[in-house]
Amino acid sequence: MSAHFLPPCVPLNRVDDTLASQGYALLGARSVCDWLALGPQDLAALQPSWDDLPSDRYLKDGGRYRRRRHSCFVVDGAQVEQVPHRVHWQPLEYNALHGGMERWFDPMDPATVALPAWQRLLVQTAAVTSALKGAQRWYIEAHQFRIDTTDGIGRPTPEGAHRDGVELVAVFLVGRHRIKGGESRVFDAHGPNGQRFTLTEPWSLLLLDDARVIHETTPIQPQDADAIGWRDTLVLTCRAGGFQGD
Repeated sequence: MSAHFLPPCVPLNRVDDTLASQGYALLGARSVCDWLALGPQDLAALQPSWDDLPSDRYLKDGGRYRRRRHSCFVVDGAQVEQVPHRVHWQPLEYNALHGGMERWFDPMDPATVALPAWQRLLVQTAAVTSALKGAQRWYIEAHQFRIDTTDGIGRPTPEGAHRDGVELVAVFLVGRHRIKGGESRVFDAHGPNGQRFTLTEPWSLLLLDDARVIHETTPIQPQDADAIGWRDTLVLTCRAGGFQGD
């Protein structure tokens, strides 16, 4: 039985300072609810959409373990605009495995995007990015992921430890089901320091200053050999000036 390293969560009133000082910050689920001014039931209303994610057709390792949807938004203060569905593209510099290729994923369900909790997630993620980088319009790519154990092992980050080429990455753990592994690892991009921990609490949050740290998540395995397990996450990336590939 593998040990879990507990995430070093900080109080909500320290999140901006912690993110600025060390390049990453973690919030527990209760703090995330306070941050969003929502109740747990509001976030729970988002979760059923993870049960309807199409398979990722672009995995170069031939795996069948990843399902996802992808949509893009522009957030300016409290104003949220969903842009016409567009390609997800990264340069090889940031994704050596899947960079340099156009990946067209199915968009998010409009019913999910219309939920009040979804709007709050985008606005608050943009706000924490503005606190870190200066207030401006943010170009946000939203990725719903389910990594499962269909192949016996699932790889949340098949590209390995990486940066995303954005200003901020927000990783929300939506849920874990009958798995072991899935440890988050954060490393100083310009030095030897690193941190490891396992997110287990639904709607806990890892915030990353993409210029200062690299990150990865270790593979998952099923707890029981005769049952499929999975790990659901929401990843929001905030970029200044436009979407990658524009």
